[in-house]
Amino acid sequence: MRELVNDTLKKLDPEIPYSLDAENLVLGTGAHESLGWTHRKQMGNGPALGYWQMEPFTFNDICNNYLKYHPKLTEKIKQISHVSVLSAIDLINNDRLAICMCRVAYYRQKEAIPDSIEGCAALWKLRYNTIKGAGTEEEFIKNYNEYIS
Repeated sequence: MRELVNDTLKKLDPEIPYSLDAENLVLGTGAHESLGWTHRKQMGNGPALGYWQMEPFTFNDICNNYLKYHPKLTEKIKQISHVSVLSAIDLINNDRLAICMCRVAYYRQKEAIPDSIEGCAALWKLRYNTIKGAGTEEEFIKNYNEYIS
């Protein structure tokens, strides 16, 4: 999975600059959210889709309130993920699209990407899972170490 994430993030450059820290954050997010690349849909009745478990509401918010104002980035994401229209349902099986959207979700925030897994876990909790989410930083770190390291 690292190779796919690496390749996808490098293709987003220069619209979103590549960094190893960003690669680790996106990898950690996917590994944790999917429980080691095993769930493409949220367990139970939740709406989250793909290995990166992005909810359609979040996907649409990114499209309507961020990508709408960044047409070069939007076109690059379509090119990388081989789609003509951005649609949340495609997150289920289009890993390149899910990687791009995960990266944009973090990129549109103000925080710099940490250079440690502990820092990535804290950023994931703050911006991706949110304070109201059930996930913990400790679980993120455990899953990163189990599925990525």
